[in-house]
Amino acid sequence: MKAQAARTWMVGLVVTPLLVGCGSASHLPVRDAEQAMGVLPAPRTSAADSAEKAAPEPRGSEDWRISNPAQHGEIAAYTTLASGTPGTRVGLKVSTTEGGYDASAYRIGSYEGGTGAFVWESGFRRGREQSPPRYASYERRTVIAPWKRDLTIDTTTWLPGFYVLRLRTDTGFEAQVPYVVTSPTAKGTVALVAPVTTWQAYNEWGGYSLYAGANGDTPSHAVSFDRPYNGATGANDYRTAALPIVVRAEKTGVPLSYFTNIDLATTPKALKGARGYVSMGHDEYWTNEMRDAVLGARDAGTNLAFLGANTMYWRIRLEAGLEDAARVVVGYRHSAHLDPLYAQGSVDTTAQFRQPPVPRPEHDLLGMQYECYPVDTDYVIASPAWWGFRGTGVRRGDHVHGLVGPEADRVYPDGRLPRPLQILSHSPYSCRGVTTTTQSVYYTSTSGAGVFNAGTLRWGCAMVDRCERPLGDATLDFTRTVTGTLVEEFARGPVAARHPARDNVADFDLSTVNTVPAS
Repeated sequence: MKAQAARTWMVGLVVTPLLVGCGSASHLPVRDAEQAMGVLPAPRTSAADSAEKAAPEPRGSEDWRISNPAQHGEIAAYTTLASGTPGTRVGLKVSTTEGGYDASAYRIGSYEGGTGAFVWESGFRRGREQSPPRYASYERRTVIAPWKRDLTIDTTTWLPGFYVLRLRTDTGFEAQVPYVVTSPTAKGTVALVAPVTTWQAYNEWGGYSLYAGANGDTPSHAVSFDRPYNGATGANDYRTAALPIVVRAEKTGVPLSYFTNIDLATTPKALKGARGYVSMGHDEYWTNEMRDAVLGARDAGTNLAFLGANTMYWRIRLEAGLEDAARVVVGYRHSAHLDPLYAQGSVDTTAQFRQPPVPRPEHDLLGMQYECYPVDTDYVIASPAWWGFRGTGVRRGDHVHGLVGPEADRVYPDGRLPRPLQILSHSPYSCRGVTTTTQSVYYTSTSGAGVFNAGTLRWGCAMVDRCERPLGDATLDFTRTVTGTLVEEFARGPVAARHPARDNVADFDLSTVNTVPAS
């Protein structure tokens, strides 16, 4: 282990001007602009490239990707905020066992030359190894990285969008950190929302997540954003679920806005005036405030798209962390009765939304409920004339190869189901020995809003063919086409009058109860 030089905070860094707009006029062909979001060799930036990045029409590149991910703590980092509006001064906390590093930031989008536009760099920084993980709360198994701040980044010139910070040591090890520059307003836009609480729920840095504990210990009952994500690539599935959706949405050229789901919890009117809302990928962990914000948006005429499955399954609370008021995700996932609020019968008890003490099943907003893991099956077309399938050429009974998995939802046709609701796909399969089905759906609301639920976790990764297994070009083209159509139509305002749902729930044999054994 190398001796580490002392380091000082660096405030007010010089920021490369960002002249990149949402829906830039210069784009690659869609297949090139939406290449796989995985870990790939990253070309070095030349002086000529740097000059182009400062031009009014910036070129993109793939320099934000990494080819030599740190695996054993060679470098790790996290931001002091998950998001902030332009001008927010966000801290970056870094630990490295190497001599030094540099950091750079890229805005993700659809640009000529690649999917990331360079906006900022730190220059070379001397490195230091910071303290190991420690408990912020032993009782709740909450692990943090109590590190000192190394950089303070001024985001004044950064436009709203999804950003990736790439860190590279002088010995070539690399890491990534996601960050969202939040839009000041969603009015007149399609809002893209990153499900950062779900990323944190699965984050095992320091040995603990809501799912696992170190050496077989009890999992956490609360997890903190004040630590890196485990693995050098940043978060649970942002590269293969969220970023493909961002790139495809920007390709359309419609007005977009950007948020994390924490922004919806802390700013109840964040979606006011939005024409559309898109949940990007695995979006499992919600607060009541998040749910109320999205439900209120729908009831005000905002169209909704849930491009995942297992959405809004667990209720959580947010608490303060080291430097911000919403940095700890509280979720007594394995033992809701241990939550201090459980005995009080509080609506904020952290349990499944459909469970006591205050049941609030998720399908009154989503049109479906989560049913099964693991799943691996085709997406079978049931309503080929649905407007969102325009341009795909699908016919009734067609199979979109492997699109459904590894988690899937189903329609439960009880009194809480929104109507009219149109079943768009209907796929039979076996889940833990029980024959069942999975759907995707579209329903329309009296407010004029239209709501689409994909019902599969593979929607985003299929757009770049980077799911657990290859799905092929036909599945890639299908998901890209439907996503583009949704975003473009949502941007025109409430879709119900133009595209009313054709209720067909009665055409399918669907139980109102879950008969699949719990996993």
